[in-house]
Amino acid sequence: MKKLPLSFDNMLPINKALANPTRIKILKLLSEKPHNVNELAEKLDLPFSTTASHINKLEKVNLILTQLVPGRGTQKVSAINYDRIQIDLYNSEETSNEHEVILWMGIGEYIDCHALPPCGIVSERDYIGNQDDPRSFYEPDRIRAQLLYFRDGYVEYRFPNRIPYDHHAKEIEFSLELCSEAPNHKLDWPSDITIWVNHKETGTWTSPGDFGGERGALTPDWWRTNLTQYELLKNWKVTKEGCYIDNEQISDVTINDLQLDNLPYISFRLGIKEEAANKGGLNIFGPKFGNHEQGIGLKIKLEND
Repeated sequence: MKKLPLSFDNMLPINKALANPTRIKILKLLSEKPHNVNELAEKLDLPFSTTASHINKLEKVNLILTQLVPGRGTQKVSAINYDRIQIDLYNSEETSNEHEVILWMGIGEYIDCHALPPCGIVSERDYIGNQDDPRSFYEPDRIRAQLLYFRDGYVEYRFPNRIPYDHHAKEIEFSLELCSEAPNHKLDWPSDITIWVNHKETGTWTSPGDFGGERGALTPDWWRTNLTQYELLKNWKVTKEGCYIDNEQISDVTINDLQLDNLPYISFRLGIKEEAANKGGLNIFGPKFGNHEQGIGLKIKLEND
């Protein structure tokens, strides 16, 4: 859908062009298919000259497009230029041109995965499927996951792309809780965890270990204390300058490299690369495991076109 945003600067001439029932009828006809002036005049039961005058006024404010098409002679054929008109009733000079879109997703709402043992997916009450069975990652109940882990592989999430058509993203940030995956737990167990956004590798963070031995604040009582208990809350941010983890730059990938305007979703993949120096796996925590009551968050800072 092509949308025309109006502000105080451009709304008056367009409103004048729309303040006529015949021109509204013309736009409705053109929304069905392109027409030449003769076709419009016939359907509206109007003289050719009157119809041409209305067409000219709609052309001047760019609501329709007209081009010469060969036929029986050369015809002027008109087509609608916009499907939707949006009027912003505020003064853009007095209003900030920046705001945010915030989205949350459960850790079991991934759209793709590749998990190799040791691996598992856990709800608040029990294992989902069977421990160390990659097939369990495809169970419908995975939507209830509060902890998932694997030694090697990846998971990919896709958020809906809710960037307004008349805005651009100036900054995008993902927030989640994770750590390495060791047998039971091990504080010194490094793992190189790589993040891809919209299929673009943005950087790698080395998790220092798999944390257990003392209970996480939110971890269910049935989960044994010698297993993974808590995590680190990490924030991946991509700006016009580069990619950052907890405000420390890890790569030169910028928000322009992510092609956010070209996809209907925003993908977020994290996993262990084949060539990783530290293949220590990963744990991802939901709001009912670990120390932080959250799933996977996405925050987009916007600016007007």
